[in-house]
Amino acid sequence: MPRRWAHTRGVAAKARSLAPVLGKDADLIEAAAWLHDIGYSPDLVGTGFHPLDGARYLRDAWRVSPVLCRLVANHTGALIEAEERGLADELAVEFPAADVLLSEALTFCDVTTDPDGRPTTAEERLAEIHARYGPGHLVSRSIARSSGQLREAAAAIDRLADANPCSVRSTCY
Repeated sequence: MPRRWAHTRGVAAKARSLAPVLGKDADLIEAAAWLHDIGYSPDLVGTGFHPLDGARYLRDAWRVSPVLCRLVANHTGALIEAEERGLADELAVEFPAADVLLSEALTFCDVTTDPDGRPTTAEERLAEIHARYGPGHLVSRSIARSSGQLREAAAAIDRLADANPCSVRSTCY
């Protein structure tokens, strides 16, 4: 899983760069970024849906904070993919959606980092996911259904970063 690890490192680096924007929640989002894809680990597969499998593992094995589990479980349009998989009720009951700003921050980090951990645009990342899975795959269908929400989440965090005098795009002296 070296490519998945590269992506995770890139997502975490992006989360760390948002610290001036996120303030007290910066460490939480960085932790969620490091853990967002943990459910892909073959040892953790239960449902085959990595956000839910990962969040359950974090909750049950490590007793991780509920908000961190909710971020992992609901990252990057997970509820829509859960609907495609018939798991939406389980996801919503076990891990209700987290705070919008926190969810948008994690989504921004994920959809603006390519599989090799490099920065990308949300548009390029969504196209890459669609191309990787193919047009008929449930992940592609889910991405198509959630693309507006994912783009808006990325744009919202971009706007916050642009408005913050100590944002990731500037330096504070």
